[in-house]
Amino acid sequence: SSGINAEWPLRPGGRLVKDGMIKKIEEIYLFSLPIKEAEIVDFFLGTKLKDEVLKIMPVQKQTRAGQRTRFKAFVAIGDYDGHIGLGVKCSKEVATAIRGAIILAKLSVIPVRRGYWGNKIGMPHTVPCKVTGKCGSVLVRLVPAPRGTGLVSAPVPKKLLSMAGFEDCYTCATGQTATLGNFAKATFAAIAATYAYLTPDMWSPTVFTNSPYQEFTDYLAKPFVKQAKKEVKY
Repeated sequence: SSGINAEWPLRPGGRLVKDGMIKKIEEIYLFSLPIKEAEIVDFFLGTKLKDEVLKIMPVQKQTRAGQRTRFKAFVAIGDYDGHIGLGVKCSKEVATAIRGAIILAKLSVIPVRRGYWGNKIGMPHTVPCKVTGKCGSVLVRLVPAPRGTGLVSAPVPKKLLSMAGFEDCYTCATGQTATLGNFAKATFAAIAATYAYLTPDMWSPTVFTNSPYQEFTDYLAKPFVKQAKKEVKY
């Protein structure tokens, strides 16, 4: 669902993306720039992104006049090739909750590091090392697996792992995994930890360059003129 809004960009990051100064989404991650507009993710990953509703659950608040019911939607989004996001949104209507969760999932898209179980033959296919993620009482551990194993996992993490682009992985989960929201968040945290782990092959000294905000500071300093909306006559 490519929902590029005609109104964007409203922020400096979006301006640099739309005007072609940031060429790849990896540049954004390299400099830890915040992604504040869902259109940025649409711009780079667009058609490759697939979203899936993990769960819709009603939540209630007790009021003087009884209960007020709202719907909470959990949505996972990924390109099955190294990018994954998870969004949670609560709203009075199911459709609005899903729409909001998709936008939040796009904003939370992270890069995924993949590696090998043994010999470095072919493309990376599993997690680079053992990683864990935790949310609430749920702890999810991802363990590298040999090629051809598949995803040995419960349905919720399996969906997230396949969306992230893993082909083989062993998993281990403890805690109240029936709480789907925490189970999904713990898995997401574990997947995010793959790039947080400094392995010896990344020990080479980093050559720092200017961040895009610094590099194109003169361009961003110019006043930004919003394009007028095109009127559609029926």
